[in-house]
Amino acid sequence: MPNAVVRPPASVRTTTLGIVSFLNARPLGEHLAGRPDIEMKSAVPSKLIDLLDAGQCDAALLPVVDFARDRGSLELVSDACIAGDGETLTVRVFSRSAPQQIRRLHVDGDSHTSVVLAQLIWMERYGRRLEIVPWTPGAPDDAEALLLIGDKVITDAPRGFECDVDLGRAWKELTGLPFVFAAWYARRSRADALLSRRLESARDQGVAEARAIARRAAPLHGWPTAVAERYLCETMKYTITPDMQRGMARFFDLSRRHGLLP
Repeated sequence: MPNAVVRPPASVRTTTLGIVSFLNARPLGEHLAGRPDIEMKSAVPSKLIDLLDAGQCDAALLPVVDFARDRGSLELVSDACIAGDGETLTVRVFSRSAPQQIRRLHVDGDSHTSVVLAQLIWMERYGRRLEIVPWTPGAPDDAEALLLIGDKVITDAPRGFECDVDLGRAWKELTGLPFVFAAWYARRSRADALLSRRLESARDQGVAEARAIARRAAPLHGWPTAVAERYLCETMKYTITPDMQRGMARFFDLSRRHGLLP
């Protein structure tokens, strides 16, 4: 979503939502933005928990890892989500050597869930605990391996890396299950049925119009239009299914076993 905050008239009681700023969230937010009873704040995934903690939003499209770390006070408020059932296109580890040889992984500061997912996959598939090093745009491009998420994977893919691993595909190969990256969560005191209906109605409308949304939004995010259409219409999944619930449970369980989550 655009970075500008959409502010409703002062006389209307509003719900403030924190939403992912990447192209993949467009079908979830397109029919929420501009409503008089909704105020939207957009940020990269890793920053949304800060908005929620600071009381700056009532609910947020949080990385599922943030829920796992604070599940005592957070509640899932909708079955709308950002998920995939195999290839993601935009959650990838780029490396200069074969995946089984990687020892150190530089990680995108925009991500929480994918950082844990990458470590888990390397432990389960290669029996290797990676050294995790923070990475920021503009840092020296000498990383052995680099985890990137979001639009930048398409618009500014790194050069000089011989291999890449799509983490959604790797998870599917490992478990046979889809993977949920983010979902709508609120503090337990802020969750309500009306909010759930709003979020799911907006999702349904957005998914039905995904191709048109892709065509409008692709230039704003720097994506080729054809790639954006395939991404929003085929690659991304937006409803939590029973298989996705099993996938989340498996992810949390494995991550705890490996000491990656509390």
